[in-house]
Amino acid sequence: MDEASFEVPSLALYQSCELSLPDCTDGGTLFITKAPQVCGVRVQLEMQALWRQFDQLGTEMIVTKSGRRMFPTFQVRISGMDPLAEYVLLMDFIPVDDKRYRYAFHNSSWLVAGRADVAAPSRMHFHPDSPAPGAQWMKQTVSFDTLKLTNNLLDDNGHMILNSMHRYQPRFHVVYVDPAPSSHLNAYNNFCSFSFPETRFMAVTAYQNHRITQLKIASNPFAKGFRTTDPQAWEGTASSLAVLCPPDGGTEPLVSKPKDQGRLKPSARQTSSSSVLLQECELPYQKEDSVEVTMASKDGN
Repeated sequence: MDEASFEVPSLALYQSCELSLPDCTDGGTLFITKAPQVCGVRVQLEMQALWRQFDQLGTEMIVTKSGRRMFPTFQVRISGMDPLAEYVLLMDFIPVDDKRYRYAFHNSSWLVAGRADVAAPSRMHFHPDSPAPGAQWMKQTVSFDTLKLTNNLLDDNGHMILNSMHRYQPRFHVVYVDPAPSSHLNAYNNFCSFSFPETRFMAVTAYQNHRITQLKIASNPFAKGFRTTDPQAWEGTASSLAVLCPPDGGTEPLVSKPKDQGRLKPSARQTSSSSVLLQECELPYQKEDSVEVTMASKDGN
């Protein structure tokens, strides 16, 4: 189905459907009447406690020219859909304000550096399973783990284009695929939008707050190979380790496996591979965040 045929109006609506009000009202003010297929939709943010941990520190998300996945990943549980109706799920990102920021390292805080840069081209990310019946969306967690953030204004890969050092609010949209020939006349009736304040973040090209770096490593299952380990826990002969990064969309954590026996010095190629791993698995990179590829036995052999 042509994604271009689905259009979410740009009007900034904080949907009253999210408030569980049957007539879609707020304080006695009547909002646009929503289709029954969307008025009952409820959305719950997954990993909310983790999002709040990051939010307390000031969440940062890396943007790169080639695109970088988000961590935490935006995931939700949905209820209240019509099981038989078709829905399209999508996301976009809106600026929190009209400011550009800089990080003050002396007091670990973000300061306003001036007016926001010219807004990046507005895009929407369609969940790859769209469209699908409500029953399918509701039976499992909906994950936007393929979504990538970029600062490349000329990006042609469909990544979300953001300006570095600007704050953004992710928005989640549920669009009912109305089969009626006149569905375009009901565009505002057939969708509802949800936003979670704890998912706001600062777009950066490198992590500014070291506590964000630490929390990303501590909480990202793909960062297992980059956490501090006790060398006394390793016994036996020397062996090199290969840290495996799961393919795109994979959910398995990083694992290490022994390779050929013998003590090996890290080569330039291995060092380069470590950097690639950090990038592909969405891990922060610092000089101290290196992977030890060899381990000597206790007797030094």
